[in-house]
Amino acid sequence: MNLKKKLLTGFLALGLVAVAFTGCGKKDEDKTFTVGFDAEYPPYGYMDENGDYTGFDLELADEVCKINGWTLKKQPIIWDSKDNELNSGSIDCIWSGFTINGRENDYEWSVPYVDNSQVIVVKDSAGISKLTDLEGKKVGVQAASAALDVLSDEEGQKALADTFGALQEFGDYNTAFAELEAGSVDAIAMDIGVAQYQIESRGGGYIILDEHLNAEQYGIGFKLGNTELRDKVNKALKELKQNGKFDELAEKYNLSDMTCLE
Repeated sequence: MNLKKKLLTGFLALGLVAVAFTGCGKKDEDKTFTVGFDAEYPPYGYMDENGDYTGFDLELADEVCKINGWTLKKQPIIWDSKDNELNSGSIDCIWSGFTINGRENDYEWSVPYVDNSQVIVVKDSAGISKLTDLEGKKVGVQAASAALDVLSDEEGQKALADTFGALQEFGDYNTAFAELEAGSVDAIAMDIGVAQYQIESRGGGYIILDEHLNAEQYGIGFKLGNTELRDKVNKALKELKQNGKFDELAEKYNLSDMTCLE
């Protein structure tokens, strides 16, 4: 091969390498980040009056995508099917007021970002003021929720749940509140942030019992082994905390007193 051909071959090879590296970089930048969330879980994820999905978690996810150059896909899921969605690859993570405690070994977890409690909500006219008043009462709870977990756990509040007249599961808390309003259930066990939002949005008429069922933290759940994606999201979250955007969104959704991201 003469020198001219050797040079031409070399330039072509370098060009192919450059294209290959450019393609890899572009693929990462064009990533679609699919977030699985409960669409009836305000203030973390819900549909607003314009028919758009929004909420604290979804706005945070959007800011994470801006930092990483990703496109956000908001994927509403049936909460009871969240693990199937994650393990099948339909979603990249579960980001929806998702409790870490009791699930530590089931997912790759982000840093915790919200301190949460499971609480009991009743009508303010129900004459129920403490947990022992729930004896013989019908209590509603979301299926596959942290509230259900704590009421089913021998080391949690199962002894309390055993005193209930019934523990009824619902697909979402909007339905549970409709049943509470109708008198079909006497109380609802749920996350305190969601409870506060529901009570405020309904104009009052309900109270949160002073005695909480537990204390816990929220995180973002990734498929086991997917530490690379988790680490990228963690890095972006910390940047959002440092630049003030995280606190701005927490204030917007009245969650400032509950956040724990450092």
